[in-house]
Amino acid sequence: MSVQNNIDGRKIEVSGKLFTISNFISFSRIFIVIPVVYRHYINGYSVDAIIILLIGYGIISDYLDGFVARKTNTISEIGKMIDPISDKIAAGLLFIYTVVIGWIPFWFLWLFIARDILILIGSSFIKLRYGKVAMSTISGKISVNVISLYWISIFFFRSASLAHTILLWASVAIMLFSFIMYLLRYRNIMNGARFN
Repeated sequence: MSVQNNIDGRKIEVSGKLFTISNFISFSRIFIVIPVVYRHYINGYSVDAIIILLIGYGIISDYLDGFVARKTNTISEIGKMIDPISDKIAAGLLFIYTVVIGWIPFWFLWLFIARDILILIGSSFIKLRYGKVAMSTISGKISVNVISLYWISIFFFRSASLAHTILLWASVAIMLFSFIMYLLRYRNIMNGARFN
C-alpha cells in the first residue's frame, strides 16, 4: 500500500486489492438495470416499489462504495476504475432505455456518451503513462448527481415538464463544465502533477 498526494493536496493510501467490499458495492450497481427496465416495461411504463428500491440502492451505493473504501483503507487502483465504469454503464443503459421509449432526446444521449468516451480515453493515456488511474474530479461527481436528478425527474415525475427542462439544460451545462475540468486535470497530470 502506498501513500499518494494528489494534485489538490490530499493524501490517500492506495492498495492493490481487488476483492473488497467497496469494489463489490460498485460492481453491483450494474445489475440493477435489467430488473428496473424489465419491471418498468411490463408495468406499462409505471413505477412500482421494487423499482424504487432498486434505484434507491443504485443511488445510495454510489456514495456508500467510496465511504466504505475510505473507512476500511481499501481504496484501490481497480476500485478507482470499477466505480466510474459501473456508474457509466448503469447510467448509460438507463438513459438508452428512456431514449428508446421517447422520454429523453437522442442528442442528449450522444452528448453524454461522447463526453464519457473522451474522458475514458484521457484516463487510459494517464494509466498507460503512469501505471495508475486518476480519481474522479469534484465537478465529475457533481455532474453525475445533476444528470441523475434529470433522469429521476423524467422517470418518476412524468408531468414535471418545467423541472425536466431545467434539469436537462443544467445537465448539459455541468457536463460541459466538468469536461473542461477533466481536460485541465489531464493537462496538469501529463505535465507532471502528482495524483492519486
